[in-house]
Amino acid sequence: MTVIVTGRDLSLAEVVRVARGGEPATLEPAAAERMRRTRAIVQASLDRGESIYGASTAVGVLKRVRVDPAADRGYAGSMLGHHRVGQGPAAPRDVVRATMLRLANHLAESSPGDRPELAERILAALNADDVPEVRSIGSVGSADLVPLAELAMPIVAGLDLEPGEGTALLDNNAFATGWAALAVADAATLLDSLDVAGALSLEGFAANPSMLHPAIGEVRPYPGLRRTLARLAALLDGSGLWDAGAPRNLQDPLTFRNLPQIQAAGRDALAHLESILAVELNASQGNPIVVAADERVVSVANFEILPLAGGLDYLRVVLATVLTASAERTVKGLGAPWSGLPTGLVPIAGTNEAGLTYLSLAAQSLAVEARLLAAPVSFELVSTSHAEGIEDRTTMAPLAARRLAEQVALGGSIAAIELAVAAQAAELRGVRLGRGTGGAVALVRAHVPFLRVGDFVPDVGGLADAVRAGAIRAAADAAIANGITNAPVSDGATREIDVDGA
Repeated sequence: MTVIVTGRDLSLAEVVRVARGGEPATLEPAAAERMRRTRAIVQASLDRGESIYGASTAVGVLKRVRVDPAADRGYAGSMLGHHRVGQGPAAPRDVVRATMLRLANHLAESSPGDRPELAERILAALNADDVPEVRSIGSVGSADLVPLAELAMPIVAGLDLEPGEGTALLDNNAFATGWAALAVADAATLLDSLDVAGALSLEGFAANPSMLHPAIGEVRPYPGLRRTLARLAALLDGSGLWDAGAPRNLQDPLTFRNLPQIQAAGRDALAHLESILAVELNASQGNPIVVAADERVVSVANFEILPLAGGLDYLRVVLATVLTASAERTVKGLGAPWSGLPTGLVPIAGTNEAGLTYLSLAAQSLAVEARLLAAPVSFELVSTSHAEGIEDRTTMAPLAARRLAEQVALGGSIAAIELAVAAQAAELRGVRLGRGTGGAVALVRAHVPFLRVGDFVPDVGGLADAVRAGAIRAAADAAIANGITNAPVSDGATREIDVDGA
């Protein structure tokens, strides 16, 4: 398929397909025509001698300096070079591709007042996979001037920019929005995968399934809670967890008993951020804007992207708890006093083998880093002195997006560890797995073998990659859709189990 760039209806799914799947994108003819009309309004305003920020004036601290649009036609291009001050490592390639698509969509919206040739140049480079190197640090989130200068300069090289087109390319938040879009897509995959890991942990722990009663979502009607309860029930459909006498406790530790509420909080925070992205992927984020109906150019502040920056902060704070709970379920699952199974989930109790014990340390260290990434950044202010004190606001939206991406990547490893531990526990118990959890365990075992006596702790890196790629979610969903019924686990090694503890 080809994504049609209209400036009005770019979706999160399209961003992911173009940025990571290489799907081509092309400018809608109607959008190109709207761009020609608004460009004509800009030119008419300049011909009348009107002041237009970034077109007949310089920008930032030099805003009072007059630029002659006829005599100084190189100013628009020189803006790009002056802003190329990026620092730090290069941004991931898929993030730059997402930025290119979002920037083209921003221009196609038409209020920036640029020619369609600019959007077409960007899309041609995107389709050819001619992706510039863009460094990850340098934007404070009040328009992504620095990364967009690094992006745009090589793409428009050889094209004489018209007055105001330099501002159109730089004065928007395409970098933060593109990075946020990919991070949000990955967060959705992570939350679904943590549903699977959590459900399998319930089976491995022989938890009380009363905490999944659908009435919970009726008396506390959060959309995310209702959805999470239904998903966990589907994952555990047919599980021995529902059998009479299967639960070991009336009430389990909170990270097990509160699983639906914790996962639901993450899902509702994600939905809030998705609703913001639905606007920001298509919003005019620049200054100035062309108001076509009035045939005039207006100075605005649409680069103020606090809704997105604040939403990213909110999701990271909630995810920190979600991931900490996952790590704690791992710790509880590995400890005999809580699980009632041998320490470290070794098939035979009373040996000197650690089994999977030290995976708990790995999970805890990952969770600590995930929590540290949750610190909000949207209220940070670098300085109030830049540009003579006019530019006294920042959102740090690119940092907020980058930290979400980093947190979600850590989460993939945390989920993989929980899956490995929960699968071992469920197999030791010989529990009949649910449809969804059974499908997931088959994939877990493709990456992490059952730990027998004498085995060293397995590498969970491949399983973590499978989580990040959505393979665990897909395996569970496919098993549910196919109506697979899982027999009790009967790995030969599990018959050696000698449970120590109640």
